[in-house]
Amino acid sequence: MGKSYLLGFDIGSSSVKASLVNADNGQCAASAFYPESEAPIIAKQTGWAEQEPEMWWENAKKALWKIMSDAQVKGEEIQAIGISYQMHGLVCVDKNQQVLRPSIIWCDSRAVPYGEKAFDVLGHEHCLSHILNSPGNFTASKLAWVKDNEPELYSKIDKIMLPGDYIAMRLSGTTNTTISGLSEGMMWDFKEKCPAQFLFDYYGFDNHLLADIVPTFSIQSTVSKMAAEELGLKEGTPISYRAGDQPNNALSLNVFNPGEIASTAGTSGVVYGVLGEVNYDKKSRVNTFAHVNYAPDQERLGVLLCINGTGILNAWVRRNIAPEGMSYADMNEMMSQIPIGSDGIQVIPFGNGAERVLENKETGCSFHGIQFNKHSKAHLMRAAQEGIVFSFCYGMEVMQEMGMNINMIHAGKANMFLSEIFRNTLASVSGATIELYDTDGSVGAALGAGIGCGLYKDHEEAFANLKKLQVITPDEHHLDEYKQAYAAWKEQLLRIIH
Repeated sequence: MGKSYLLGFDIGSSSVKASLVNADNGQCAASAFYPESEAPIIAKQTGWAEQEPEMWWENAKKALWKIMSDAQVKGEEIQAIGISYQMHGLVCVDKNQQVLRPSIIWCDSRAVPYGEKAFDVLGHEHCLSHILNSPGNFTASKLAWVKDNEPELYSKIDKIMLPGDYIAMRLSGTTNTTISGLSEGMMWDFKEKCPAQFLFDYYGFDNHLLADIVPTFSIQSTVSKMAAEELGLKEGTPISYRAGDQPNNALSLNVFNPGEIASTAGTSGVVYGVLGEVNYDKKSRVNTFAHVNYAPDQERLGVLLCINGTGILNAWVRRNIAPEGMSYADMNEMMSQIPIGSDGIQVIPFGNGAERVLENKETGCSFHGIQFNKHSKAHLMRAAQEGIVFSFCYGMEVMQEMGMNINMIHAGKANMFLSEIFRNTLASVSGATIELYDTDGSVGAALGAGIGCGLYKDHEEAFANLKKLQVITPDEHHLDEYKQAYAAWKEQLLRIIH
């Protein structure tokens, strides 16, 4: 019997990545992404961001052809397809499944006033208790903008979709969506356990605009004859998993249970934790969505904390403070000579715009406690990394207030997690064990498809061969120093924001 493979797509705003995973051992056989330079974003006005859905499809095809060629895999060897995608985008199609306008993507802010007005008119408590967030700048509010500003186009809309739903439609000719997807667009009512009728009524949307709901892990649709011929796949191949990029990143790191956390720390940082009960933050400092394994009879919520000033601060420090030409690895070595707490320097790292965790306050980035006869470049570099970690821990306290018991952080061994100081500080201040893995979103989507089509009985079997690279536990010998450094940082932050 020949080998069997699972195919995963990750539809990002900068590129589309595709991976083939060997279904027998869970190992990635080939990966590729297109374009190799960043995909264009259309910005006709300040604050707008759009992309052509057709571009995602073309890039997905090119990435797929490359991996099938590299791995010498035939279409009939692919058992199932999974899709991860950029969250919160709006795709509008007519009755012939033709796209009516470019997709308004996640980083487009034009719908902010619509969401804010809905939040005030409908009532904060009502919105938070039903959709767990403010309607904000999410997909439903983007559709309200289209209805208000492009009424003729709006009247032609047959279905609205998220970016992953669109790719599934192109593969199958069928339009459908998931509860997790609806929740990220503020279109799922967690109290009534159905689409958010009260928000649809407020915005004046017709229910027929929603595609049929299918389970996240299920045979949602199958590859059509037309798509099979276009892509070189086998007609009838199941599309059996899809999720937004943050829930999917958590899945990729085998994060399914309450108290488990998936974290990334690239340009910006994300802490995504699983909560086992319906709850929300009264100040909307974090976002809450249905996790991949949420079901109306099983509460599994993904609580999303985003810190804008993460790797971007570390990169700024390297450019402007570190000695000329110094690598990140050399920076980490240099700052390791400095004691925990950076001899009394605190860095407030929020220099990349307003932070939701600070209730959208713009604090900027600031350095505090510098003494000219005591502190060096290495002190400033270490204090910056500690400030980034402390901002994560500050946000994680919001999650704990919501009832999350944080005991395990899963992350890819990349970006800030390559720094021993970053890892040890995060483990010691949060009290959580950190496990680092070798995985990515498109591989996770492929394994998710294996669960959805029944190839694996559950996520434990699907991720049995997930490669764990390192385990970091709290530093019991220096806990007091870490806690004192965090307390001093937090005191400094509270002085600034109050």
